[in-house]
Amino acid sequence: MKIGDLANRTGVNASAIRYYEKLNLVPAPYRASGQRRYTDEAVYRVLLIRFARDMDFSLDEIKIFLSGLNEKAPVGKRWKTLAHSKIKQVNETMARAQQLKSLLEHLLRCRCASLRQCVDRLSLSPKLRLIHRSAK
Repeated sequence: MKIGDLANRTGVNASAIRYYEKLNLVPAPYRASGQRRYTDEAVYRVLLIRFARDMDFSLDEIKIFLSGLNEKAPVGKRWKTLAHSKIKQVNETMARAQQLKSLLEHLLRCRCASLRQCVDRLSLSPKLRLIHRSAK
């Protein structure tokens, strides 16, 4: 299939596909009359890259991820290291999201008389708490 067909089937711009080729994330296709011709396998690879990008994997991480996947071999050590790192990152993101949710819920109920009072009640910053304590 031509690059335009691959782009349409995956929802990824042709320029991004060419860039993925340059980074060796997508194998270089064969050429017919100077035009790139991709196999059906390229669709699955590009879809996987798109999914990984949507999940905030960097292109370097995707390269590790793709090099660690092989139908005939167990998952590689580098891939497992990446997975552990991403799990830690996801847990940190979830904690920040929970803090944001808590803050927004507080703001919906907020009856503070001033910004200072609100910040004090929320204990937004350990440094601010130290400054506040030393000022008393």
